[in-house]
Amino acid sequence: MSDVRHVLVLPDRDAAEEAAEVIGDRFGLDEEPQLVRDALAGEDDAEDVQWLVVVTDPGERLDPKELDEFAGEWDGWREEP
Repeated sequence: MSDVRHVLVLPDRDAAEEAAEVIGDRFGLDEEPQLVRDALAGEDDAEDVQWLVVVTDPGERLDPKELDEFAGEWDGWREEP
């Protein structure tokens, strides 16, 4: 069994926190997703950051297309590995 991680990129902290609260129930996750602040390369302004929601998927049961659609609800996307 592999330990796949999906990374959802969201535009701000509020969107990331809300998505992290909802994703567990919607997809039946066993572990809470991890929130990570990701400053954009070369940007000095603290406002120019994206937030990542990292979801562990042991057993690869989550559908990447459904995760793409989920992230899109908050104007985000799923990063391809």
